[in-house]
Amino acid sequence: MSLRKTIVTIIAAIVLHQSPAFAAKPAGFDDALNQFAREMSAKHGFDQTQLSALLTEVEYQQSIIDAISRPAEGKPWHQYRPIFVNDARATEGVKFWEENQELLTRAEQSYGVPPEIIVAIIGVETRYGRHAGRYSVVDALSTLAFGYPKRAAFFRQQLEEFLLLIKEEGLSARDSLGSYAGAMGKPQFIPSSYRAYAVDFDGDGKRDLLNNNADVIGSVAAYFSRHGWTPGKPITGKAKGVTAAHQHFIDAGMKPSISIATLQQAGIVADTPAAPDALASLIRLEGESADEHWLGLDNFYVITRYNHSNLYAMAVYQLSQEILKRKRSS
Repeated sequence: MSLRKTIVTIIAAIVLHQSPAFAAKPAGFDDALNQFAREMSAKHGFDQTQLSALLTEVEYQQSIIDAISRPAEGKPWHQYRPIFVNDARATEGVKFWEENQELLTRAEQSYGVPPEIIVAIIGVETRYGRHAGRYSVVDALSTLAFGYPKRAAFFRQQLEEFLLLIKEEGLSARDSLGSYAGAMGKPQFIPSSYRAYAVDFDGDGKRDLLNNNADVIGSVAAYFSRHGWTPGKPITGKAKGVTAAHQHFIDAGMKPSISIATLQQAGIVADTPAAPDALASLIRLEGESADEHWLGLDNFYVITRYNHSNLYAMAVYQLSQEILKRKRSS
């Protein structure tokens, strides 16, 4: 090997060794997993030997910590929107709708959630199943539960829910893949949501969100229904007349708490009809040259229950409208 190639190889090895993905696991990580196995055995009757064997194989992944520390929702709207609202996702959304027309119609009849919203959720989450996640769910949840103090309690709960889920649904603990945060399947349900809201929409005795479009579609619709979706009600609309004097409305948060009448009296007008006593939130989205302002009505707030972000909910809404427009013209 030439001297130049040798130097390149050495540098590459050093970079690889120093890569965050190969960072050492936190002190006490293995001890915490063992303690968790003991607690799960005592609380839920898991075989401690089998569970300890499973958790012994867990791989701490620094790349998961890095990913959750820089979510897409940290981007400004003008950068976030093109990721999810684009020609490819809209075109694929129409195709998914046409291939699952009967299921989507039945889901709307059962739960009141329109097809375009269901399709848009699946499109934003995994591009209709094409990107359902590459991380071992047990690795992801263990890494976050015992290596990410900021949200350790939440992910410890999700790890517990996941172990219960695989027991209930007959999933493979080692072969289950998902997002860096442990979300699973085409609709990316975290384990607690999977257990609480997934439905067996085709009656085959299983709730399969990884491969069964019937269960995927039914479960998304059921999730929205359980969180208060109101059929036929508006979702959002652009707000005009917003000035710096209205900042306190924006600061009020994403939950609808301001009456339409109050906003109108303050000089804010929306392009979506709503009753004067209807409640809304005022949303500011950071544009490239100028900010956009929207009203978040009750159904918009329901979308944020899927992912607690106005950016996310707006991407779902706008993708749904693009899919609906194309579906009507197809």
